[in-house]
Amino acid sequence: MGFTRILPLLFLISFNAMSQELPFYSIPPAAEHYTAANSISRMIEGLGFRYYWATEGLREEDLNYQPTSESQSTLGTLRHIHGLSRTIAEAIQGKPSIRPAVKAPEDLQTLRRETLEFLKKAAIELADKTDQELKELHIVFDRSGMQSQFPIWNLINGPITDAIYHTGQVVSFRRTSGNPIPKGVNVFLGVKN
Repeated sequence: MGFTRILPLLFLISFNAMSQELPFYSIPPAAEHYTAANSISRMIEGLGFRYYWATEGLREEDLNYQPTSESQSTLGTLRHIHGLSRTIAEAIQGKPSIRPAVKAPEDLQTLRRETLEFLKKAAIELADKTDQELKELHIVFDRSGMQSQFPIWNLINGPITDAIYHTGQVVSFRRTSGNPIPKGVNVFLGVKN
């Protein structure tokens, strides 16, 4: 086999290795026992997997796509998901979410990496928490020193499901802009075939 035939294969192998460096290329194995904490953690892992593949291979025209002039672009939606993932991670770490929120990164690579890292950190830290530790966690918003506090359960109906919802929008937007998610992504099994 000549060098010119090996080079594309080497590029593909190195590209796949780089892609797998980010969390959630696939969903990690499930916990052996069901707890409230690892159930929420699994939801975050599912979000991470969906987000990974929703954002894999996005082009400039995908990022700029807006269904209407009044709606948010794909990039704007990704920035919103970034903020939601930060809130999820901060709540699990027992840190307040400062409002107004920290500005999301401008470039896709950093935005994507940080979002996935926030989700990974949250899923890992949450998975081993006891029921008592979970009960002691709260979502805390800090607006100029004024804090509001909510039960950790609000992560489910708040930031987690909001991020899942918006990740679905990204999938829809990229399909409409002519760049559907890669073939073989199986959200049921959490793998790419």
